[in-house]
Amino acid sequence: MSKKTIIELCMSPDLGGLELYMVQVAKALCDEFHVISVINEDTKLDSYYNTDENVVKLKKSSKLLMFGAARKLAKLIDKNSVDIVHIHWTKDIPFVVLAKMLSEKKPKLVQTRHMTMTRFKDDFYHRMMYKQLDLILAITYQVKEQLEKFIPNDIRPDIQLLYNGVNEEKRLEDQEILNYKQKFGFKENSFNVGMVGRINEAKGQHLLIKALNEIKNINVHIYFVGHEMTEGYVEKLKDLSKELGVQTRVHFLGFLENPQHFYQLCDVLVLASKRETFGLVLVEAMSAGTAVVGSNSGGVLEIIDDEETGLLFEAQNFKSLARSIEKLINDKSLLAKIAKNGQIKSKEKFSSEKQTLKLVDIFSTLL
Repeated sequence: MSKKTIIELCMSPDLGGLELYMVQVAKALCDEFHVISVINEDTKLDSYYNTDENVVKLKKSSKLLMFGAARKLAKLIDKNSVDIVHIHWTKDIPFVVLAKMLSEKKPKLVQTRHMTMTRFKDDFYHRMMYKQLDLILAITYQVKEQLEKFIPNDIRPDIQLLYNGVNEEKRLEDQEILNYKQKFGFKENSFNVGMVGRINEAKGQHLLIKALNEIKNINVHIYFVGHEMTEGYVEKLKDLSKELGVQTRVHFLGFLENPQHFYQLCDVLVLASKRETFGLVLVEAMSAGTAVVGSNSGGVLEIIDDEETGLLFEAQNFKSLARSIEKLINDKSLLAKIAKNGQIKSKEKFSSEKQTLKLVDIFSTLL
């Protein structure tokens, strides 16, 4: 039986968890399907693909260019007899729906919903869009419940739960960890707290800096990894650090293409977003054997079992965050326990292998 053909599509120009997840899925499905990755001409995803992988770039920078890009996508669908187009960025839905209408093949449309939904989709525009979708994959139970609540029954496609999966990374040797710590300027014998993600106010880097000021142990250092989303915001965070007198213990490492090694350098990984739909960095850190602390909201509650696989703190409360970090500094047995339990949960519930097998079954059923 010949392989079916799938397009993994994400026209987002950004580089974050959503975009990298699309690349991960495209690579993981290659054994079962013919996979074509469709990405933005202006994307930063190029370096994540090998030269032998089937990647097509399209330009869709404005509504005026959407029709032209949709025609190119429709031709790509028909030329390759594409069976499924898998969408990852919500803003791509109109573009892909138009391409389906222009194509002869009329492939199945599947969206992975990475973001929350907070209002009813019962206007003419959304009714037309959602009627064209065959399946939505919700990345948490919370998102699934929102989709079922806000999309009217008569236009709602099938909705299934599929967590974002993470690859199990090889544990670094002690000397390798030491070498990386020296490379990134980690202080000797310090307690290291990391945060990975886009650097903007919503991600809560300012909360971690304020929490650092509350922690009595002056041997704690914090390290931020990620792109600055708004020019000048890193300088604002540095000014805040100076104002609080903790600037020598706050470090910005920029974007790292492979943060898995970074997780293993940290004693604790923090996610302080106001409301995170899932919290992939938590699962990645857990998989690496690093203890995690996350805010008690959104998808984080499906990842962290408080004091078992991580610690929860009150969202947007830097004093609560400080108390959670101090708890782990002062209780090494608790630190070791949640790191171990977190790694077990990551492997059992969030492994890329298991989630890929589920996705293959879902797509096979759809076809």
